[in-house]
Amino acid sequence: MAVFVALGAFLMTLAGGWTAQRVTDRRHLVLGLAGGLMLGVVGLDLLPEALHAAHREIFGVPAALLLFVTGFLLAHLVERTLAARQAAHGGAEGEGHRAPEVGLAAAGAMVGHSAMDGVAIGAAFQVGGGMGTAVALAVIAHDFADGFNTFTVTSLYGNARRRAVGMLVADACAPVLGALSTAFLHIPGPVLGGYLGLFGGVLLYLAAAEILPEAHHEHPARSTLLCTVAGAAFIWLVVGISG
Repeated sequence: MAVFVALGAFLMTLAGGWTAQRVTDRRHLVLGLAGGLMLGVVGLDLLPEALHAAHREIFGVPAALLLFVTGFLLAHLVERTLAARQAAHGGAEGEGHRAPEVGLAAAGAMVGHSAMDGVAIGAAFQVGGGMGTAVALAVIAHDFADGFNTFTVTSLYGNARRRAVGMLVADACAPVLGALSTAFLHIPGPVLGGYLGLFGGVLLYLAAAEILPEAHHEHPARSTLLCTVAGAAFIWLVVGISG
């Protein structure tokens, strides 16, 4: 049953990526929406789950929040390192010359998160049918946003469409594989919480430092801002319904 439900997440992820491809003539709106979706996922979904799963504190600060800050700084460090290396090899550093590796790494992190979504579906169905259904609905709903963001982020950093589609397909397959793995694998709560915190920091960096500035660079329109708000509100709706 868990694998069957994960197939719904597979289809929703592909639908999100397909939508991102079809609206390229409104790139600023796509980026604005993607930024809002990522902000909503981080603040309303990932961080609460991370804090709930990881109870440990380090010097009075929840470990999940420390890993959240670490993820943000790590994403910044990786991007700056790759950009500097690209500039040293003759590429121009700065706007419009982002390192494609950053986009692939970010998409890879989203694939990992989607796999964890599949694990969550499988674990919830082990608890009971009602719990499994609630978790499955939440995962399926926000996997549309995951597919949308995976394709958008990969393309934003200058990767070819073939690579963006490849990462989208990997992201779509990940929940199915994650659900299958629950028959053989149990992930401790603190480890899961730490992962979610770290991944949340990476996503927040991409949304705040890369995607939203790019969305408003050439088109600082009110419609772009409304798309960002709509993206965050959509995640809030999903979280509220699944709760």
